[in-house]
Amino acid sequence: MSDARPITPIAPFKAVVKPPGSKSLTNRALLLAALAQGQCVLRDPLVTADDAQRMLGALKQLGFEMHHDLQANVLTIKGQGGRLPATDKPLFLGNAGTAYRFLTAACCMGHGVYELDGIERMRQRPIGQLVEALHQLGGQIRYLMTPEYPPLQITAGNIPGGELVMPPTLSSQYISALLQIGPYCEKGLTIRFKGEVTSKPYVAMTVQLMRQFGAEVEIEGDFAAVHVKPGGYKPTDYAVEPDASNASYFLAAAAIIPGSQCTIEGLGRHSLQGDVGFADVLHQMGASMAFGDDFITVIAPPSGEKLRGIDIDLNHMPDMAQTLAAVAMFADGDTVIRNVGNLRVKETDRLAALKNELVKLGAKVEIEGDDLHISPPANGKITPAAIDTYDDHRMAMSFAVIGLRSPGVVINDPSCVNKTFPDYFDYLAKLASSPADAR
Repeated sequence: MSDARPITPIAPFKAVVKPPGSKSLTNRALLLAALAQGQCVLRDPLVTADDAQRMLGALKQLGFEMHHDLQANVLTIKGQGGRLPATDKPLFLGNAGTAYRFLTAACCMGHGVYELDGIERMRQRPIGQLVEALHQLGGQIRYLMTPEYPPLQITAGNIPGGELVMPPTLSSQYISALLQIGPYCEKGLTIRFKGEVTSKPYVAMTVQLMRQFGAEVEIEGDFAAVHVKPGGYKPTDYAVEPDASNASYFLAAAAIIPGSQCTIEGLGRHSLQGDVGFADVLHQMGASMAFGDDFITVIAPPSGEKLRGIDIDLNHMPDMAQTLAAVAMFADGDTVIRNVGNLRVKETDRLAALKNELVKLGAKVEIEGDDLHISPPANGKITPAAIDTYDDHRMAMSFAVIGLRSPGVVINDPSCVNKTFPDYFDYLAKLASSPADAR
């Protein structure tokens, strides 16, 4: 890929798309399979993305045996019943947040000393809330550079577990990291939540996947608490769903390009991923929507009608904020995206990045606390611009959607999509090759 990629507007399309497997589910399933007591089989995991490669590489360094049938995309992992085979391993995890946080908790259960590091941006992403919680459960962790930030040194041993009280966290991944080791805590694990649970659908996803791997997990009330019983994970054969977050870009394209329609295969009302709810956000803006057991369809508003700006709390699916910001550029009226302060600690400060790049395209943008206010360009005239992506895959993918309708959008450093969706631009090309008037 070149250092910059122009995006060419496309005609109305009617397409059926099945994105690769979910990054979120893949990295959870990889860890649970490694922790299970016996052999697990993962079907259609997202093994080509950088985040999953970081997790796979770390698990191999930790001594787990695995075999990947490339043609069938079936990964077999020999679980070790909560044991980490290797000791005294340095793990470099790039900027893979899920891998870093999940392995911080998992390494506490090993035997020996583990050091976890990443790129400079990872060293700027706070992890203190997770480390403090692990300390309370019996983990021994120290900061190697700056307190509350990577890199970390973990002196592993048995984790007694017990009960934690957690205030709202910067990332739901801290909670997921703790829950996933719960079945191997001697006393099990109970987390009581003091306040709102950040990105609750991602925590619910973790709980549901843990259950599929045989863990006993109970949710008290509307996430007042989560109780994990000791007992470990069982050998499991698991098929990874398509990535709902990555599916959002194709649904967004259908919503903003008049006369278009997109169906996502393999995702529907029974999905474990909260981001399938983005289709309903587009529906609130005026797009038509259909939800089946294993498909989602979005259709652009009827001829002559525009999408409407909305005021919405996206704390439950913050990864959709950038996709919604792209759609907001074509809406009638302002869009307000609320309660997404945790975007500041993602791959980049996504609030600042969104403001910078949307302004280039002619929008008026204000950040007020944890809320983002977007006023689309007057008369819908988007200013051609080269979009900086900040080494953030979602910046590249969301702003490319804008270029599918408006000319002059250029994506800088497009290869950053390799983090979760290496073939993204090939998939966009499929939309152009599926004209709506084809017979």
